[in-house]
Amino acid sequence: MTESPGLSSPDNCASSDGDEESLRPGPLWRHASWVAGVTILGVGLGWANASFRVGPDEYGMPLAAPGQVWPYLVTWTATGLTAAAALRAVAARVRLYCLDVLVVLLTFLGTRLSLGFRPEPPVLGAMAAAALTAAGVWCALALRLGFRGHRGRRVASGGRGVR
Repeated sequence: MTESPGLSSPDNCASSDGDEESLRPGPLWRHASWVAGVTILGVGLGWANASFRVGPDEYGMPLAAPGQVWPYLVTWTATGLTAAAALRAVAARVRLYCLDVLVVLLTFLGTRLSLGFRPEPPVLGAMAAAALTAAGVWCALALRLGFRGHRGRRVASGGRGVR
C-alpha cells in the first residue's frame, strides 16, 4: 500500500524525541487558516442563532437584544482566535482530541450568550476569561498526559509488547 506524498504518517506526527519540526508538518498558512475558520464558524453560528428562537417565549435564551452587536462579535472573535491558536500550538506537540469542537463550542456559546443578554464590559471580560481558561486547562491536560503517556509506553501488537 502506498501513501500519498501530501499526507504524513501517524508516526511522523506523534514523535516522542522532542523534534518540533517533525511533529506537525505543513505550512503556517494552513494552521492560521484553520484557526480563522473555526473561530469564524463559532462566532457566525452564535450570531445566526441569536436571530431566532425555537419554542415559546417563556423559556430559553432571549433573542438578540437591540443595539450594537459589533463589540460583542469582536470580543468573541478575538477570544476564539486566541483559544484556537493555543489549542493548535499544543496539537502540534501532542495528540489533542476535539480541539475544533472545543473552539466552535466556546465561541458559539459566548457569542450567543453575549448577544442575548448584552452583559456589561466587566462581565463580558469575565466570560472571555472563562473561555480562555477552559482552553488553557484543555491544553495543560493534553500536554501533561501526552508527554507522560508517550515516553514509557510500549506498543502492543497482538498481546505481546514490542521491544
